[in-house]
Amino acid sequence: MDPILSNDATDLRRLMTTGALSAEDLMAATLDQIATVNGTANAIVSLRPEDALLDEARACDQTPKDRPLSGLPIAVKDLANVAGLPTSMGSPLFAGQVAHASDIMVQRMQDAGAIVIGKTNTPEFGLGSHTYNPVHGATQNAILPGMSAGGSSGGAAVALALNMVSIADGSDMMGSLRNPAGWNGVYGMRPTWGLVPSEPVGDTFLHQLSTNGPMARTPRDLALLLSVQSGADPRQPHGLPRFELEQNLEVDIKGARIGWLADWGGAYLMEEGVINHCEAELTRFGVAGAIIEPVAPPMSAAEIWEAWTTLRSWSVASGLETLYAQEKTRAHLKPAAIWEIERGRKLSAMEVQRASVIRSNWFKAAHELFQSYDALVLPSAQCWPFPIDWDWPKEIAGQSMDTYHRWMEVVIPVSLIGLPSVAVPLRPKPRPMGLQLFGPRGSDLKLLRLAQIWHQAL
Repeated sequence: MDPILSNDATDLRRLMTTGALSAEDLMAATLDQIATVNGTANAIVSLRPEDALLDEARACDQTPKDRPLSGLPIAVKDLANVAGLPTSMGSPLFAGQVAHASDIMVQRMQDAGAIVIGKTNTPEFGLGSHTYNPVHGATQNAILPGMSAGGSSGGAAVALALNMVSIADGSDMMGSLRNPAGWNGVYGMRPTWGLVPSEPVGDTFLHQLSTNGPMARTPRDLALLLSVQSGADPRQPHGLPRFELEQNLEVDIKGARIGWLADWGGAYLMEEGVINHCEAELTRFGVAGAIIEPVAPPMSAAEIWEAWTTLRSWSVASGLETLYAQEKTRAHLKPAAIWEIERGRKLSAMEVQRASVIRSNWFKAAHELFQSYDALVLPSAQCWPFPIDWDWPKEIAGQSMDTYHRWMEVVIPVSLIGLPSVAVPLRPKPRPMGLQLFGPRGSDLKLLRLAQIWHQAL
C-alpha cells in the first residue's frame, strides 16, 4: 500500500492544499489499493473507469483546492443516487438502473469537491446488519477474513478500514453506521435526526427512524464530512442548521459523567465475552478523567422493542409496498423485506399511535437521564462478527432469535428517538467490537469530542 493512504482525510486535504500531494497521485494510489484488496473484500462496487477518474483528478489539480473535500476520492453507499452511476440497492429489481440525478447528500459532497469513484456494498434495500445481496455478493470483514462486515453500511466500513477511501457516507436506521464501524475498526456517526436531510420524496413528516451520516477513520474526519452533509433542506419540515466544522475537538473531559448501560439489565442477550471486553475498554475514559457509572435500565426494553418493530415495519412497508403489490416484483423481494411489509400493511392507525406514545415516553425518560450524564454508552452489537455465509445469527447465548434483526436490538434505544451517536472501535482482541456513545438531541459536537479523546488513547 502507498503510505500516503494511511493519512486521514483532514491530512490529505492539507497535503493537497500545500501542494505536497496532487489529486492525481492520490487517485492513482487509491485505484492501486482497490485493485489489490477489493477483489477479496468486495466493499466497493460499480467502480468507475480508471481513465475517467484520473482525468477528473487531473482537472481538480488545475483548479484551486479551496473546497472542504477537494480531490478526495469517495464511494457512495449503494442506497443513494449518484448521477450517471447505477443504484441497485442490492436488489435484482434495480440492478443496472442508472441514476439521472444525485441525492441531496451526494450532491453536497460532490459540490464540496469529492470525486465519486463508485458505490459501496449494502444489504438488499439496506435491511439487516449483514452486507450481502444477490447483485454484488457479500462483503468480507476487514479484520476477520471469512466473517461478516456488519451492515448495512458494511461496504463503506470495509473500504475505510482497508484504506480504499478516507471518508465514506452511510445511512442508519437500525445501527447501520454503528455496527459495521465497530466490527471493522473505524468510526461511524448517526447524527441528530434532521441534521442530514433525506430526499424530499413522498411523506416527509411521519417517518423519523433513518438518517444519513458520515463514516471515517478518525473523529475529526467525521466532523469534516458532517459539516458537508448537514444543513436543512427547505422542502422538508424537520431540518436543522448546518453543523459548523469545529477544528478543536481536543478538550479536557475531566469530571464528565458517562453512564454505562451494558446489556440493559440483562434484557439484551450478549455473546460470551462482549460485555467484559466493552467494560475493560471503557476504562479508557476513566483514565482521561471521566466518571463512569453503571446505569439501571431507564425503561422497559420490551416496550422499546414493541414501539420499534411497529414503527419500522410501518416505515419499510410504506417504502416498498408498491413492489410487494405486484406479484412479478414481489417474487424478487427477500424474506426479511416481505416480513416487514406484511407486518406494516396489517397495522392499524391506533397501533401506530400506541407505538409513538411509547417512543414519546422513552424520549422523556432519556431526557431525565441526560440531566445526570453527559453521554450514555452501549455496545455496538450483541455478538462478534459471524461467518459470512450466514443470513443472520439464529441464536445468542443459546437463545433463539425470533426475528432477523433481534440480534441488533441494542441499537434501537438510540434510533427510536433520533438521538446522535458515535460508534468508536475497541482494540480487536479477542475480536472486533465497538461502543455506541450517545447523547441528547443536538449533542453531536460533544460526542465527537468524546470520540476524539477515545481516538487519542486508542
